[in-house]
Amino acid sequence: MILFGGILSIKTITFLVFCVFLIAGLGYLLGRITIKGVSLGTAGVFIVALLFGAFLYQPLANQLLVDYKVGEEVIAKVTFALDALKIVENLGLILFVTSVGFIAGPSFFGDLKKNFKSYILLGVIIIVFGGLSCAGCIIYDNKVYGRPLEEVSAMLVGLLSGSLTSTPAFSAAKETVTSKTLQDIVTVGHGIAYLFGVIGVVLFVQLVPKITKADMDKERQKLSEATPEAPTKLTGKEIELDPLGFCAFSVVAILGILIGSFKFGNFSLTTTGGCLILSLIFGHFQKIGKVSLMPKTETLQVFRELGLMLFLIGAGVAGGAKFVQHFHWVYFIYGIIMTLVPMIIGFIFAKFVLKINLLNNLGSICGGMTSTPALGTLIGTAKTEKVAGAYASTYPIALVAVVLVSQFLLIIFR
Repeated sequence: MILFGGILSIKTITFLVFCVFLIAGLGYLLGRITIKGVSLGTAGVFIVALLFGAFLYQPLANQLLVDYKVGEEVIAKVTFALDALKIVENLGLILFVTSVGFIAGPSFFGDLKKNFKSYILLGVIIIVFGGLSCAGCIIYDNKVYGRPLEEVSAMLVGLLSGSLTSTPAFSAAKETVTSKTLQDIVTVGHGIAYLFGVIGVVLFVQLVPKITKADMDKERQKLSEATPEAPTKLTGKEIELDPLGFCAFSVVAILGILIGSFKFGNFSLTTTGGCLILSLIFGHFQKIGKVSLMPKTETLQVFRELGLMLFLIGAGVAGGAKFVQHFHWVYFIYGIIMTLVPMIIGFIFAKFVLKINLLNNLGSICGGMTSTPALGTLIGTAKTEKVAGAYASTYPIALVAVVLVSQFLLIIFR
């Protein structure tokens, strides 16, 4: 395999695949451990991936070395590790969000029309309070520790993007700062906060139903009543491009990637936003003429879980390596604040002001916090995929808001 002028052997590819399955196997075993009714579920894969990255990243990097050649001369050895992990992460993300979009698509637009103002307001509230908590930490850190304001703001906006597990905010922040040094600081902040950004929301969506002693059967009923049931547009006589719907899935993924790659200034939908929006649209219409556009339900369920697993492995191993390398307890505390404050305020606002039922509330929190892993956990906790509708409705609002807030913070704290 030719890569950037180097040769990547079949042996190194096999080693990478071995590591992926090793992390997945151990992660699912860890996720099965239940303490007082709370378990990590698929997020157990993320914990194992973080530990692998923290303690075994270097052996992985050494195994994934390639010869960088100019002509026939080897001038350097470079590692394929980060590129390989990014491929695993992006493949997982595409599988997961496209599946979620297809699943939520049939009822999405009816639900959005019914609760449009609530979803917009909640998405904005979550991100605004995330931004305010970040601003407060910047001011505090600058006054107490006396670090240069520009460096502090770069670090803490990086922490904000990690706390909200937001790749678009991370990318926008790196493009907004004025030097390579500040870009590196943003990267460090993102890596430090990403751990609790994932685990905090995953635990939150499991703990809240237990703390509130919610009757999950009643909550599922409330969710069903609040979610418009869209009748299927398929008659069973449509032409299927293949038995499981892989072709339709692939077409939507390709279009989503293309749309997500367009940039408007510093903003883009990214692969996540592009695939989510396209799959929602295809899931809504379900067919073109006599051709079915809907993959089988079983296909979507498998792709959703497989995608989440791969995403957590790719993000977790890279995040674990950066976390250990750059960890500082003060920044970790800031990251916890930036995860908890918007999440708790958003939940309280949705419950008492917007009067949103529990499962739609938690689904909206997952979307507002742009937390892909938490949605996977919530689906398992709620035992219904209808929560994906609230996630899909709130996510785009939060996606745009977090990019704007991150850039605004970096501008005013220069």
